[in-house]
Amino acid sequence: MAPRTRRLALALLAAAFPPFPACAQTDSIVIRAGAMLDGQGGARGPTDIVIRGSKILRLSEPAGRPTYDLSTLTVLPGGIDTHVHIANHFDPNGRAHGAPGTVETPRQTVLYAVENAYLTLYAGITTAQSLGADLDRDLRDAIARGVIPGPRILTSLAWVTGDSTTHPDSLRNSVRARVAAGADAVKIFASRSIREGGGPTLTEAQLRAACGQAKSLGRRSVVHAHAAEAVKRAVRAGCTTIEHGGLVDDAALDLMAAQGTFFDPNVHLVLQNYSDNRERFIGIGNYTPEGFAHMERLKPRMVELFKKALARPSLKVVFGTDAVAGAHGRNWEELIFRVEQGGQQPMAALVSAGSLAAESLGLQDQIGTLAAGFEADLIAVEGNPLEEITALRRVVFVMKGGKIYRNGR
Repeated sequence: MAPRTRRLALALLAAAFPPFPACAQTDSIVIRAGAMLDGQGGARGPTDIVIRGSKILRLSEPAGRPTYDLSTLTVLPGGIDTHVHIANHFDPNGRAHGAPGTVETPRQTVLYAVENAYLTLYAGITTAQSLGADLDRDLRDAIARGVIPGPRILTSLAWVTGDSTTHPDSLRNSVRARVAAGADAVKIFASRSIREGGGPTLTEAQLRAACGQAKSLGRRSVVHAHAAEAVKRAVRAGCTTIEHGGLVDDAALDLMAAQGTFFDPNVHLVLQNYSDNRERFIGIGNYTPEGFAHMERLKPRMVELFKKALARPSLKVVFGTDAVAGAHGRNWEELIFRVEQGGQQPMAALVSAGSLAAESLGLQDQIGTLAAGFEADLIAVEGNPLEEITALRRVVFVMKGGKIYRNGR
């Protein structure tokens, strides 16, 4: 979408669906679903979802007149994307932010992040983990205050990086600094970018220091790792989640499954988005012709890797897109691809974006499930994703924490 068209679309959407919804009511409201998927693998027929404040009070058989009649739609939990870069955007010149010669004010940068948050929520993603930039913290807090619309944000702030010469205490200090600054999780680079070959950068001892420090401070450790050896080191070090894993082997997959490590492979959206927007990225940092060649070679490999991961039922494969500039608001395309090309069963795919994603964030008792006591984060789609996964492209209703942000009915 061209920048001018995109801005116009946002203005029209904002006019149709005000971005400052009224506070959640103290009285109960009732949403009637034609069909309901609970995010844990369960499905129901017509159901009344009773909501009080920000929470689901109960589920019941339809009775009386509902507050919102969605009886022709399928209702399911709001999506949880465990890996986005919410501030990544294309600058006014159409190039990815940070391109040489770009001139952009801090105010513009913030507004682009707000735009991305709006697009993400409007698409039906009600929680997103952004990994990571320091700007994410202020965006997270503003959304939590209710002053701007967006998904519930968790952030790692800036990454923790190093090489084989970095002292473990230096990594521990970096982790402590991120947590002190307000990070919800800590993102650690254990390998190079795939555009640089993806080789390991940290030893197992270094990862034990960093991930152990995060755990001692009550934070999860999310590890960028492509090479099989980098993945194995992170898993043996007790880190929480592996991101990407584009070069993993069977042994690494088996180790993740055995240790209960969460795995977010980012199979499709981010790679396709780079291909579609090549001219906007090329020439920035490691976005070189060689770097793009690495990503193109990775595309078919990621599909085969994903199929191998699915063949291990105990491996916790979660939904994450690695959404960067150009991909925000298109998050569901990743899940659609996983089903259509990766062979994942629709219900399992939806669980990976529901209760399983919530578990990976340590929020399994709060979000990702439609049941009494959980946050009232839900969306409604035209059609049934179990029968046609592309129904996720037809989101017409979005509620987060008991507040309605989209109601196309």
